[in-house]
Amino acid sequence: MQESGEMYLESILVLSQKDAPVRSMDVARYLRVSKPSVSRAMAILKNGNYVEIDNRGYITLAETGRKIAEKIYERHVVLSKFFTELGVDEETAEEDACRIEHVISDKTFEVVKKHIEDSDQV
Repeated sequence: MQESGEMYLESILVLSQKDAPVRSMDVARYLRVSKPSVSRAMAILKNGNYVEIDNRGYITLAETGRKIAEKIYERHVVLSKFFTELGVDEETAEEDACRIEHVISDKTFEVVKKHIEDSDQV
């Protein structure tokens, strides 16, 4: 899956945790993209069985989409925390985590995650 698809799935997850149901205009506002961009992305994600859209336009994550969204979101949270613990300001840490979460290998991410977990126990 491409980075943009992961971003859409992650945004749906975050928005659904805040106040469901999620609509295209919520996603557009959250990601700061146009409504037509969201419509195109939702059509692609729906065809790939990553999201479901009901007759009222409410978007929910299908099981496959939820797994991807949760993986990306976990990476975002862990990387943001890691960077802020290193002394990076919160805004920069968030921005960098958002970019890195899509390209970091599973192996490297697990090492970073373990490092944070170990440092929390000290």
